[in-house]
Amino acid sequence: MISKTIKAKSTETISKEIVNATTDGFNPTLAIVFLSIKQDWKAITKELDKRDIAVFGATTSGEFIDGDIEEGSITIMLLNMNLKYFKLKFLETGEQSTYENAKQMGIEGKNTYTNPAFIIATGWLSNDGEHIVEGITEGFGSDVTIFGGMAGDDLALEGPIVFTNKKSSDKGLLGLIIDEDKIEINGIATCGWKAIGTTKTITKSEENIVYTIDDKPALDTIIKYLGVDYDFNSGKEIVTQVSAYYPLQMEREGVAPVMRTAMFANREDRSLICAGNVSQGSKIKFSLPPDFDAIEKVVEECNELKTEKQPEADAIIMFSCVSRHLSFGVLIQEEIEQVKEVWNAPMIDFFTYGEFGKSKIGNNEFHNNAC
Repeated sequence: MISKTIKAKSTETISKEIVNATTDGFNPTLAIVFLSIKQDWKAITKELDKRDIAVFGATTSGEFIDGDIEEGSITIMLLNMNLKYFKLKFLETGEQSTYENAKQMGIEGKNTYTNPAFIIATGWLSNDGEHIVEGITEGFGSDVTIFGGMAGDDLALEGPIVFTNKKSSDKGLLGLIIDEDKIEINGIATCGWKAIGTTKTITKSEENIVYTIDDKPALDTIIKYLGVDYDFNSGKEIVTQVSAYYPLQMEREGVAPVMRTAMFANREDRSLICAGNVSQGSKIKFSLPPDFDAIEKVVEECNELKTEKQPEADAIIMFSCVSRHLSFGVLIQEEIEQVKEVWNAPMIDFFTYGEFGKSKIGNNEFHNNAC
C-alpha cells in the first residue's frame, strides 16, 4: 500500500495538490482529511468525491503532517488501499444513543470482516467516550482494535464536525473499518505524564462533572492544591489556564492510569466539567507539567511497539490531545518529530478533544492528554 500526504491553506491549493499527487499514476481510494473548522470541508469532500475517493474526515484544534505542526490548514493523507479491505460507517446520535450506534458499528465490523480494526472519529460527544468503546466492544467482542480521536474546533468548544462523502455532523460517529487480515493495524495510547502528591478521592461526581474532591469543591481544590492562579474574569476556560497543565490521573489497580482534563469550570457550584467521565469514588492524583521525560516515555513505548509488533509502516496516524499542545508548548514539535522518526513513514495527525486506544497495560479506553 502506498500513502502520500499533502497540505494547503485553501481549497483551491489543496485541489491542485491532489492533482499533483496523482500525476504519476497513483490512484488513491481513501483520503484521511484533518482540517481546521475554518476551512470549507464540504468543498474539499466534493473535490475528493468526484474522484471516487472515500473520505474519513474530522475538524481539528490544530493539524500536523509529517512532523510539521499546522494551524488553520487542510491536511490530507491519500492511500491506495484495496476497496475490499476497508469500509466507512457513519452514524449520528439522535433517536438512537451513542452507545447503540457504537454497538451497531461493532456489529457491522463483525459482519463485514473476520478480524476488523476500527479507526474512529467523533463529533461533540465528550460525555459518550466510554460508551463508544463499550458499544463497539459489545457489538464485536472484547478482542478488538480501536484507535481514534474526538474532532476539534480550534478550541472554540462549540461544535467539532466529522464528515465523509455526503454526510457530516457535530454529533456523528465515523468509523473506518479495516480488514486486519489484509492490513496490519497496531498502535498504543500513551501519555508520559508524571503523578504528583498524595492520592485523593472523587467524593461527588456525575458522569463528566466532578463536584467535590475529598469533600471540597473541585475547582477550589485544584487551584489551592496546585498553587496556581485562575483569572475568573479573563473569559478563558479553565483548560487554557490550569487543567491542561495539571490533568487528573485516575488510578486503577493492575492497569495504567487514565487521564482526565477539565474543559470547563462552573463558577457557581465550583465544579469541573471534564472531557470524559469520572466515576464517584475514583482515586486520583494530579500531574506535573510535562518535560522531556514525558516525550522520552512516549517515544520509548513507540519503539517497543516497533520492535514487538510493527517493524515497518506504510502510514502513521496519530491522535494527540489538544491539552498536550497547550501544556507542552514548543516541546510538542519535538514529540511529533521523534514519533515520526520511529517508522519514518508518511504521517498525519490532529489535536483532539479526546483519544481512543489501548495503553501498554490495559484495555481499550477513552483517554484525555494522551497520544
